[in-house]
Amino acid sequence: MTSSTRVPTVVALWALLGLAGVAAQNPYKVQYDWDKLEGRKIGVASGIRLDPDGKHLWILDRCGANGCAESSLDPIIQVDLDGKFVKSFGKGIMNFPHGFFIDREGFMWVTDGAPKGDPRGAAGFKKGLGHQVYKFTRDGKLVMRLGEAGVPGDDERHFNGPTGVVVAQNGDIWITDGHGGPQVGPNSDNMYGSRGGNNRLVRFSKDGKFIKAWGGGIGSEGSLPLQFNDPHGIEIDDDGRLYIADRGNQRVQVLDKDGKFITRWTQFGKPSAIAIDKKGHIYVADGMSGDRWNPGWERGIRIGDVKTGWVKAFIPDEELTQGAGTEFLGVDEKGRIFSGASGRPGLVVHELFRPLF
Repeated sequence: MTSSTRVPTVVALWALLGLAGVAAQNPYKVQYDWDKLEGRKIGVASGIRLDPDGKHLWILDRCGANGCAESSLDPIIQVDLDGKFVKSFGKGIMNFPHGFFIDREGFMWVTDGAPKGDPRGAAGFKKGLGHQVYKFTRDGKLVMRLGEAGVPGDDERHFNGPTGVVVAQNGDIWITDGHGGPQVGPNSDNMYGSRGGNNRLVRFSKDGKFIKAWGGGIGSEGSLPLQFNDPHGIEIDDDGRLYIADRGNQRVQVLDKDGKFITRWTQFGKPSAIAIDKKGHIYVADGMSGDRWNPGWERGIRIGDVKTGWVKAFIPDEELTQGAGTEFLGVDEKGRIFSGASGRPGLVVHELFRPLF
């Protein structure tokens, strides 16, 4: 059966359920078995980036599971656009790989995102791993570390489970710090609780020199401009604007190239990850909305215009997961969306079956 014969049936079903409007906004079909790599399966895919050559994809994998501290597998994998394995590297270095970026010079950046007190990072903390940001060559040589291995903090030399990293055209390094652990405090059962991590955006020079931080450490959650609550990811566009997945505040903060506040967008739900393509589309993963974490909102991927923030399409999470839904995103030049979730292993591919807008 072709896509053209399948679509009316799907739309008709949604209409019977009273949800035809939602279906009409979803121009994607989903593949759950794309990641058939040679000799291994993908665990939690916490980073997906298109290679600058446009012919390959890089996947940041939590070593076939949900952490790397006790694994002999490489977390950084290169495949072609059909999913065929090319090469891998990075084993024995990181604890809980989280954020992933490829800069204009082809260097690869990874954040180690388990915060102090997070059971998912316990095995690595015992080995002195974690709380760092790594810079690799395309051949896997580690050429820079930021942060002190295994030591959390919120000063100029330390992180507490950094989540996302991007590099600007001038080489400046922007890092969201850090990840949340188990939710604590008087609102631990709802969307206003503290997740016990740092709440910062940190800027470094190209050579790793600290420049400035916005926000603070544990207990510093805030909802004003340039304050953060569980910042889970960061993206940068071609003009140098920064987009922060300020997850605990249910918003995307948009900053200029110097870190000055431009606006905040609340129309993307409870954002965990952001991707931007070359056509001016922004993709935002919301894997935590629902009755407990963000009442009145549905989990999934929202797609909009990167200049205006206008949401024009929505891909609902179709699977029930053990924990969070979609939290990590990448997009290729064909408009395919690659996504990962901490609540389920594997890489999911969303392919267009009609024009996006």
